[in-house]
Amino acid sequence: MFGRIIGCLIVCGLMASSSLQAHHSLAGVYDMQKEGEVKGTFVAIKLTNPHGSLTVAVKNPDGTSTDWVMTTGSATTLAERGITKANTGLKVGDPITVKYIPARKGALGFLKSVTLADGRTLEISQGNAAD
Repeated sequence: MFGRIIGCLIVCGLMASSSLQAHHSLAGVYDMQKEGEVKGTFVAIKLTNPHGSLTVAVKNPDGTSTDWVMTTGSATTLAERGITKANTGLKVGDPITVKYIPARKGALGFLKSVTLADGRTLEISQGNAAD
């Protein structure tokens, strides 16, 4: 009996430590010393765990468009800020301005805020690991 309890504690400890290691620091992916801003049109939002995403189509100088994917916090964190599947305040094609922490590579970032055409700003994150 004692051996089973010890074995169970070891397995639980290994599971907990591996899940903690799986969560990454924002600084490993994003340049925390910089902030970017792009203007474009709203494409989609995915409210998922552990991280959601917002896609914005940004027009390039040559007239083409690039989809920028912005990582968000969890669906739970967004819901705490009033952003849910039923209430994002965004419609596909809406002009938006996003502020973000840029990724070290590629057209993506960690979303900080979204400003709508009417001037309202949705604060998404301060850029902290808990956001």
